[in-house]
Amino acid sequence: MNHLAHALLAGAEPERMLGSLMGDFVRGTVDPALPALRREGIAQHRAIDRYTDAHPQVAAARGLFAPPFRRYAGIVLDVWFDHLLARDFAQWSGEPLADFSLRVQRLLHGHDAVLPDGLRRFSRYLHANDLPLRYRERAMIGRVLAGVGSRLSRSNPLAEGLDAIAPIEPQLDAAFAAFFPDLVEFARRPERWRA
Repeated sequence: MNHLAHALLAGAEPERMLGSLMGDFVRGTVDPALPALRREGIAQHRAIDRYTDAHPQVAAARGLFAPPFRRYAGIVLDVWFDHLLARDFAQWSGEPLADFSLRVQRLLHGHDAVLPDGLRRFSRYLHANDLPLRYRERAMIGRVLAGVGSRLSRSNPLAEGLDAIAPIEPQLDAAFAAFFPDLVEFARRPERWRA
């Protein structure tokens, strides 16, 4: 899953949400000096990623992509699933997406001094592009995929990711609809992911 899903699944605690957003930017052993809820958010992020990768619906969805996209299917799905979550956000949250997006931006901005460098740069990108609110726009998803592709060291087709999605979009939507409720349930059970 991508940033919107991680932020939402972290729950209402700002420190846990901050940790969840840090998850992609913290490697190895988590610093025990970090606040407990922040460490918990990192642990939840990592557990969500493992759960997602192993889920049968997600594995089947990855298999729908033809080469050369199959190699990058995990990245494409992470971003596309955030689009589907943003599109139907009211189904998953009582908070409007615009308000939630602003809350994520403010949380990151308010902790700028303690963010890992990569997350600090990403925070500025979120703010400049009005994300995660604009994840609901297909054109923005195309830009996000192209941006991810430009940061990878090898040549890749991610800038054409929307073209790869188009012929399998109904199947991807169905996979998300079957998978995401399971993920929500997993995230709500900290005994399954708490470090």
